[in-house]
Amino acid sequence: MATIIKNGKLLLCDENGFKIESNDLLIDGGIIKKIGDAGDKTENADTVNADGMLVMPGLINMHTHAYMNFMKGCADDVKFNEWLFNRIFPIEDKMNGDDAYWGTLLGCIEMLSTGTTAFTDMYIFGGVTAKAVRECGMRAFLGRGLVGEELETDGKRRFDEALEEMAEYSSDLIEFLISPHAIYTCSEKLLVSLNEEAKKRNMLKQIHLSESDFEVSECIKKNGKTPTQYLDDIGFLDNGTILAHCVKLTDNDIDILKRTGAGVVTNPASNAKLGNGFAPVQKLTEKGVNVCLGTDGSASNNTLNMFREMNLCTLLHKAVNGSSTAVPSKETLGFATLNAAKAVQREGRLGVLKEGANADLIFVDLNSPSLFPNNDIIASLSYCANGSEVESVMVNGRFLIKNREFLTIDTQR
Repeated sequence: MATIIKNGKLLLCDENGFKIESNDLLIDGGIIKKIGDAGDKTENADTVNADGMLVMPGLINMHTHAYMNFMKGCADDVKFNEWLFNRIFPIEDKMNGDDAYWGTLLGCIEMLSTGTTAFTDMYIFGGVTAKAVRECGMRAFLGRGLVGEELETDGKRRFDEALEEMAEYSSDLIEFLISPHAIYTCSEKLLVSLNEEAKKRNMLKQIHLSESDFEVSECIKKNGKTPTQYLDDIGFLDNGTILAHCVKLTDNDIDILKRTGAGVVTNPASNAKLGNGFAPVQKLTEKGVNVCLGTDGSASNNTLNMFREMNLCTLLHKAVNGSSTAVPSKETLGFATLNAAKAVQREGRLGVLKEGANADLIFVDLNSPSLFPNNDIIASLSYCANGSEVESVMVNGRFLIKNREFLTIDTQR
């Protein structure tokens, strides 16, 4: 059944940037069919009154590990090595697929309730993440974390499992990525093989990169080059590559990212909490690198709330750069919508309200105390909103949350 959304304010975008417009939205077959008066198309449609609401594209969390959602509060205020080796790894060693399934569902609940309609995930337990995503109805770009020396030896089991999951769960809402974990857990031979597989199968890639001083110094010691240079030299970087973190970049690294078209995902809360610093976002955007936004997992962030991440991103970089105009709020909003769509090669289809785009959208209550009065709605999404203002969520034309009630997930269960 078609849906007509009436009386709301729409967050639209044109060549001049984001804008607010009062208009109707006609949705049919999971697609935005018309922005404007639906006319005689209303007869067999479900009409939704969005009075007092901002209807906007759902946010896209471009890097997380949803299975970690039950780890929030398990490793706070400790040094990185203590966090990773003594707290997180022992938990993961005891986990099984059932644990990861419930952790992922909990993550989906948090993301949906705070306005995220799609996410890019790197997971460690096969099948369960895709199963949880399919059950709740979100959109996701999923990748099994791959490690090892060679694709045909110690890397074969995980890769084969990833291909089996792709065959079983791929759909209009679930896409799979080639996902080597990092340069320090994957050999050069494995990275080259996975890059060839991605090209052969026309798949996107994701990898953690330049997250810490230790990673960079070890790469320079071993290879005589930075991690970014290393990946470029083996041909791994292109416009289908998604790079998480990128905290420790040189100016030459940034030039390489611009030339190759690789996308960067900044994770301000996670990087701050672990004491790694912040990606040079202002330099990246000034060079024209595509910058996106992600939360990372709850073990290092404690939340999967993209409104919180937008707030941190636009505030922290003003402090880091000593400039109140650095990384403006509208730019940060673009990181979580338009830029994310570009990184997953869905420009014009995700992260935007326009005719022909997928109907992935959220309803934000403009009468919430955090947003009222509505002096500058667009800026308020980064500076004022905290996620509690999300009233309804739609993915691919289907309501997953309506009037704050989950329709696909039994949250008490």
